[in-house]
Amino acid sequence: MQDKFLNEEHKMFRDAFRQFLEREARPNYDQWEEAGLIDKSFWLKAGEQGFLALDVPEEYGGFGETDFRYKAIIAEEIGYSGMSSIGFPIHSEMAVPYITKYGNAEQKARWLEGAVTGESIIAIGMTEPNTGSDLASVGTTAVRQGDSYIINGQKTFISNGLNASLTIVVCKTNPAAGRKGMSLIVVESDREGFSHGRNLEKIGMHAQDTAELYFSNVEVPVENLLGEEGQGFYYLMGGLVQERLTIAVGAMGGAEVALEWTKAYCKEREAFGRKIGSFQNSRFKLAEMATEIKIGRTFIDDCIMQHVEGTLDASTASMAKWWVTDLQNRVVNQCLQLHGGYGYMTEYPIARAYVDCRAQSIYGGTNEIMKEIIGRNMGF
Repeated sequence: MQDKFLNEEHKMFRDAFRQFLEREARPNYDQWEEAGLIDKSFWLKAGEQGFLALDVPEEYGGFGETDFRYKAIIAEEIGYSGMSSIGFPIHSEMAVPYITKYGNAEQKARWLEGAVTGESIIAIGMTEPNTGSDLASVGTTAVRQGDSYIINGQKTFISNGLNASLTIVVCKTNPAAGRKGMSLIVVESDREGFSHGRNLEKIGMHAQDTAELYFSNVEVPVENLLGEEGQGFYYLMGGLVQERLTIAVGAMGGAEVALEWTKAYCKEREAFGRKIGSFQNSRFKLAEMATEIKIGRTFIDDCIMQHVEGTLDASTASMAKWWVTDLQNRVVNQCLQLHGGYGYMTEYPIARAYVDCRAQSIYGGTNEIMKEIIGRNMGF
């Protein structure tokens, strides 16, 4: 965020988190990429420093209701670091809030302390092999039998899916009721009948464990139901505003750092006896990207402040998610081109950014769905 929107505490928090990433993540990131997941010890270190699940009430180890700017700083700094596989925002801003908002006192006491310390990584199981952005069509079922639910189904593309000790499963408790029959049920990873599929091989974000999850007659107590039965779809719709804004914030940081890398490269690299930044084409491309990034930054900071004030609506969040993730893809693509052949080499961070950022316009609802939401809110 621009400094004018941050007070001294925000700036200190930003500096501390940036230093944490450089100290604890940077030296290990290549190894995590090769392994296909981030070591859990890194999560524990983040918990020790107070960088996880900030909004958790103080009695469970968190800070209580927290200014969203702190959470935006985490998403932005991860994007700016170029280490976009770090799944803190998925855990802290997309999964844990369902427990803090809809969980009862017993559930909060059971699950939230571990979410703050990093001992419990929490994923959310929405997407299925045949169901992506159309959440109302999920096929996973949870049938009530006495004091338990019996869950059957499959999830895929679940971020933090292997590391997670808890998964908030989107399922149908009343399949005949469509979206009104959807519920959220927390499933512990050691439940009998619950299993992980393969760690999915992606073109990018290699350190982000993205898993298939299988539920075969998994029995969980009714006490694991979050909120009310049949309200899951509406809970999800309420959470997607923050989820989509968080994705956009990370994308903004990713676009900004890609331009910084490329400016530095254009000042150093020579062709035909001149710095490549001195060619008119290079200057024009850099100018175009700098202008669009400034526009994006102004828009994103306005969205963040709207969310801080509680006024950000679903349509505007969809605009942010669509436009800024597309911006990141355009910028990174052009920055790679300006790097020439070196941009195609994995030793250069722009190459990693190129394959990592492609997912931004897909997850959290595809950008085509974002446009559909915007159009519907315009009355069409």
